[in-house]
Amino acid sequence: QVQLVDSGGGLVQVGGSLRLSCAASGRTFSMYTIGWFRQAPGQEREFVASISWSSGYTAYATSVKGRFTIARDNAKNTVYLQMNSLKPEDTAVYYCAADRLTTTLSHYDFRGQGTQVTVSS
Repeated sequence: QVQLVDSGGGLVQVGGSLRLSCAASGRTFSMYTIGWFRQAPGQEREFVASISWSSGYTAYATSVKGRFTIARDNAKNTVYLQMNSLKPEDTAVYYCAADRLTTTLSHYDFRGQGTQVTVSS
């Protein structure tokens, strides 16, 4: 079992920055790829970024590459998503998720409660 607690969302203006955090716990979370997907009202779930806890391999959606950076802190069992140059289309609920099979979190096994990110123009 893996527990994920995500936080760090908020309201920011276009071009601003936010950092999301995902605190992981459980005996086996190091076997997972952990990251975020987002979902805006009326839209499909969209993969954002992920990092393999064991190898550090990272993956990004094309829409966020160059603006978002994902990293992990082994000592704190926490994954961070630094989001820069935010755009209105980044507005969504962001969910931290853990997946043993894919880097795109398409078969996630666990997820956090979600945190709202709103980018105002």
